[in-house]
Amino acid sequence: MSKNGFPNPSIVLTKQQARKFLLNHHHLLKPRALPGRQGILEVIQLLGCIQFDPVNVVGRNPDLVLQSRVRDYQPSMLYDLLYKDRLLWDGWDKLASIYPAGDWHYFGRHRKHMLEGYGKPEDPPMQVAEMVREVIRKNGASDSLSIRHDTRMDWWWGKPVSLVRACMEILYFTGELGIHHRTGTRRFFDFTENLLAPDLYHREDPNITQDDYHDWHVLRRIGSLGMARVGGSDAWLGITGLKTPERVAALHRLIEDGRVLLIGIQEHPGKEFFIRTGDWEIQAAGLDGQLEDRYASFLAPLDNMLWDRGLVQLLFDFSYTWEVYKPPARRTYGHYTLPVLYGDAFVARMDARMDKKSRTLVLQNWWWEPDITLDSEMRGALLNGIHDFSRYLEADYIRVEDSAIQDLL
Repeated sequence: MSKNGFPNPSIVLTKQQARKFLLNHHHLLKPRALPGRQGILEVIQLLGCIQFDPVNVVGRNPDLVLQSRVRDYQPSMLYDLLYKDRLLWDGWDKLASIYPAGDWHYFGRHRKHMLEGYGKPEDPPMQVAEMVREVIRKNGASDSLSIRHDTRMDWWWGKPVSLVRACMEILYFTGELGIHHRTGTRRFFDFTENLLAPDLYHREDPNITQDDYHDWHVLRRIGSLGMARVGGSDAWLGITGLKTPERVAALHRLIEDGRVLLIGIQEHPGKEFFIRTGDWEIQAAGLDGQLEDRYASFLAPLDNMLWDRGLVQLLFDFSYTWEVYKPPARRTYGHYTLPVLYGDAFVARMDARMDKKSRTLVLQNWWWEPDITLDSEMRGALLNGIHDFSRYLEADYIRVEDSAIQDLL
């Protein structure tokens, strides 16, 4: 029995089988195969949520997550599902995230927690709340720049923002406001009750106790990852009131009621991994044997596959750090480096940017992983992947600035 009191694993996989399970779960063994809008909904329903980040170098993070899984993906598809059809919600799960609108009522505890922490009437942002509400009642969806107010305050990460922006964000975190749409990095807010169907807006949180909620969110998060560990703290961000003891307790309950399986990996004896029972039942029969075909794809820096980078290191022998917020002198690789996946292995890293003025995808840097041999099959898969990536960006041209990839193209 482990230090956390778990029994011996019920299933033991090889690293190769574990990689295959994980990549199959994420629709990355056969990337860019899911169809259009329905494919987007399928990905987000399966993963629970995908993380939102507004940095746009070769597309924003959610677009990068979806372009690697959905055939002929275009950002307008996601925009319509979020802000026109309202089938998806621009909300808060693992930090800022996109999730099925039908899950909104499960986050009642989080909204209450944010209200208690930030929504006190005496707090400076809340003192302009009625003014914000009145502007939205009068004008409809509005952003913070639509409301003139000169007072500023320190906000997230110590960044000074207007009192109006802080107020809008609090009303958003507490559920009173939702994001009506985005224009670039600007968010336009409206009352949530105007954005969600009435029956959903008024639906009660089905999780009666804190344990019920933890069980629901831990199970959901395991699906977001595909395979989870007790550790990997970044992978568990955003689950209200969940520290390690609560996480261990929830995993025990989920194993006991049969919704989660504890597995082992031959090459890592003594380490514990968790997968959803339903995910295992889908894949159990197909994990042996060599890959028949190998495809290439480029992963988002905040792709669900990379949420637990320690797990990626264990299974793929690939160490990845997103360096976009590091000073240039401290970067090992590039400003916005994407992992390059080929078959069931990470073979390279690509630092690219989209020159929108000239409609050119610029491949600035390319770093091969150690001991990678480029053969004709890999070259063909990488070329296909690069051209699909350029189509997603609607690039007319591709320019290479690194000799390491010149031979590839």
